[in-house]
Amino acid sequence: MGTLQSLRKAYGALKDSTKVGLAKVNSEFKDLDIAIVKATNHVECPPKERHIRKIFSATSVVRPRADVAYCIHALSRRLAKTRSWIVALKTLIVIHRTLREGDPTFREELLNYSHRGHILQISNFKDDSSPLAWDCSAWVRTYALFLEERLECFRVLKYDIEAERWSKPSQRPTKGQSRTRGLGRDELLEQLPALQQLLYRLVGCQPDGLSFNNYLIQYALALVLKESFKLYCAINDGIINLMDMYFDMSRHDAVKALNMYKRAGQQAENLADFYEFCKGLELARNFQFPTLRQDYREKDQVPQNQEETSIPESTKPALEEKVIVEKEVEPQLMDEVEAAPAADTGDLLGLTTVINPLASQLEDSNAMALAIVPPGGDPTNPGFANFGGNASGWELALVTHPSSNTTHVTESKLVYLLSQP
Repeated sequence: MGTLQSLRKAYGALKDSTKVGLAKVNSEFKDLDIAIVKATNHVECPPKERHIRKIFSATSVVRPRADVAYCIHALSRRLAKTRSWIVALKTLIVIHRTLREGDPTFREELLNYSHRGHILQISNFKDDSSPLAWDCSAWVRTYALFLEERLECFRVLKYDIEAERWSKPSQRPTKGQSRTRGLGRDELLEQLPALQQLLYRLVGCQPDGLSFNNYLIQYALALVLKESFKLYCAINDGIINLMDMYFDMSRHDAVKALNMYKRAGQQAENLADFYEFCKGLELARNFQFPTLRQDYREKDQVPQNQEETSIPESTKPALEEKVIVEKEVEPQLMDEVEAAPAADTGDLLGLTTVINPLASQLEDSNAMALAIVPPGGDPTNPGFANFGGNASGWELALVTHPSSNTTHVTESKLVYLLSQP
């Protein structure tokens, strides 16, 4: 087994020296190609600082964009062709350090390049040369996912949290606060999910198996761990800002805000566990881990369930007035229902009802008694009423036309009586 590993190391060193020789002869960017090959060679150790600095210089803002694009293309080709987890991991480390410490032109060109070719998507990468290589390959894929999410977060935020610089004192935010503390509602609802997704990828970078104690893995993990401090502060300040606006939001935005709030609480616990995990590694000697404080976790500040979220503060007064009106009307409706007699739908037209002749005569006389007959009027015409000169046209039109309701009732009853045997 040791002989096989020695042969692989010798073969990797031969490939590296061959690539360096070809770069000296054929490459237009000779110094850059040599620096990339030496920074990402097959030796299981972190990239040397002098090679990293040459790559920083080749991608600086004073260089043409074509040179920056060529550097990204060379790193992408190196990552795509290798089958060694060491070369793949060192290539990702170079990309990560250039994103953190290099000029913004590298981030911008890398974002443009990712639209054409997915440089960081290596989900199928594996090195099965040994059990250690197998476990390390899994962590390399996870690390690539984190870097890809970091690039996506930069695309959404339009700035890099880790590499942000404040050129003027007037642009500096309040001490101890990140830019998310001063964002508006729409920007906050757009940027917070991207930050939380990046933190999700970061917490997932926990090595396991044989990769746990590997020094090169821990070197890359230290870079990831450095990202967590400012990232968590940005999320924490964003949640505080979001809760200040919570009761002025619409229902749809309030539901999204509550989901972000719940996820932030869960991620804080996951990040605390991640810190406890990292404290057991050798790299922990160089870090001072912060104590996570969740200033927004106040029970009286936000509702505890989604049902309370469905009624924001702006709509509560109208809904309360509606409830009060319904409570006042409801007893009246109940009294009317109780007082109303049961309707008899057996004979709606009265065709089968036996009418007493005396009752008919009494009804006719009552109809004549209810007629309004002024002095000098015609008592035989029950529909006539003289309202004098003060009456307007519509009153006269109502009462001067003879009403035939009583006549119809009487005639129908006479017809019924004559039809009886």
